[in-house]
Amino acid sequence: MKTTLNPLAAALAMGIAWSLGLFVMTLIAVQTGFMGNALHLVEDVYPWYVVSSKGAFIGLVWGFMDGFVGTYILVWLYNFFVKKLK
Repeated sequence: MKTTLNPLAAALAMGIAWSLGLFVMTLIAVQTGFMGNALHLVEDVYPWYVVSSKGAFIGLVWGFMDGFVGTYILVWLYNFFVKKLK
């Protein structure tokens, strides 16, 4: 039996997880410098995001939108192929 997933539930979960993760990583990088180089790659992806206290909040918003939209599309495609391959 093939199971479909709820795209909204998955998208909300991933949006929250990614946004909080990026927020916390940014604050840690601001305080300690740890992961700073890796987060500079994120600066190239998200407009207005920088490794700073203000950037942590911008990353919170971008991370949620990115995680939400990307996961919603992925789960929608997964469900589409599950139905097609039955």
